[in-house]
Amino acid sequence: MPCERAPWPQRCTGGGVVDQRAVRDRAGRGVRALARRLLGRPDDDSPTPRRSNPDAVVDCAVYVNGRREPGRPHYADAYARARHGRDSFVWLGLHEPGPAVLAAVGRTFGLDELTVEQALADGHRPTMQRNGPVTLLVLRTAGYVEHAELTDTSEVIDTGDVMVLLGDRFAITVRHGAAGALRDVRADIERRPALLAAGPWAVAYAVCARMVDTYLEVAGHVERDLERVEEAVFARDRSADIQHIYQLKREVVEFKRAVLPLQTPVRMLLDPGTDGPPRALHRWFVDVDGRLARAVDRVAAYDDLLTSIVQSRLAQLAVEQNNDMRKIAAWAAIAATQTGIAGLYGMNFEHMPELAWRYGYAGALTLMAAIALALYRLFRRSGWL
Repeated sequence: MPCERAPWPQRCTGGGVVDQRAVRDRAGRGVRALARRLLGRPDDDSPTPRRSNPDAVVDCAVYVNGRREPGRPHYADAYARARHGRDSFVWLGLHEPGPAVLAAVGRTFGLDELTVEQALADGHRPTMQRNGPVTLLVLRTAGYVEHAELTDTSEVIDTGDVMVLLGDRFAITVRHGAAGALRDVRADIERRPALLAAGPWAVAYAVCARMVDTYLEVAGHVERDLERVEEAVFARDRSADIQHIYQLKREVVEFKRAVLPLQTPVRMLLDPGTDGPPRALHRWFVDVDGRLARAVDRVAAYDDLLTSIVQSRLAQLAVEQNNDMRKIAAWAAIAATQTGIAGLYGMNFEHMPELAWRYGYAGALTLMAAIALALYRLFRRSGWL
């Protein structure tokens, strides 16, 4: 078609006729595609992208015979693959998930409403529960907060919690708080495929073992703080402040609440009458129980020691206050004698001794100084001054 007769704008070139509208359309599509790529949006002409993990998902993997399958699939696809596979399960790690994320996870893995609500909230006491086919294991996390010196507002121990949901083909870990990251736990257990081949309960063992090891590590740091506080309390200058000691005791009590209640659920797992871990993992949980007992003994001893330190410091303060009162009473007695003598000569009586004596004023001052010196030496000898 000649250029001048075309129903739409055209441009003639040496190589033929070029449709200007098509050129503009292609240019517009190129600009829109570039804008979508800059904004991180998929192209309209591209296929529907694969579902991406929610923000709360830390990691998700399928394990077959104790070995991790390559890739990081969506948890729904991973669970479907694990259910149709043999000797396989999925481990989903979540960190502070929101209600929408947990609701979607609950629908995918068949969790009941109560289990989802428990996993959504934090601050639970360590426990173990059976909700139908799902076992819920709650543990408290702990982390030591480095500080240059102990004050009345120092945060010594940071606590959180982690929940382990165990099913036939899945293990879900839900963590609340900054302490107790499980990335290293996953890396360590993946290097032990023979142990991981035991199934989802191997994840529960790995989490329990890491929590107990963390308790022992934190207890070592707290012990050094206790040694410094004890030295300050019983030093000659006694620079320890009672508020600082009480703040450390509060932190130790919080640590105690995280460690001591864990003994009951761990021993429930070792009870043959409960539907707990397989026999292959029984001796591993026995080892966890032994180390947990050491951590419990250390934390309980620290709490008792801090109670004794607080009582000792209070007794020291009472003694110091008593000493101050005795000093005040001694100086008051010394001042009272001076006031009494001076008061007698200020009564303006007509007949008083030494009024006409030339050295009466000097004699009165000498008498007052002698009495004050005698009382000072007496109080000094008795320990009041």
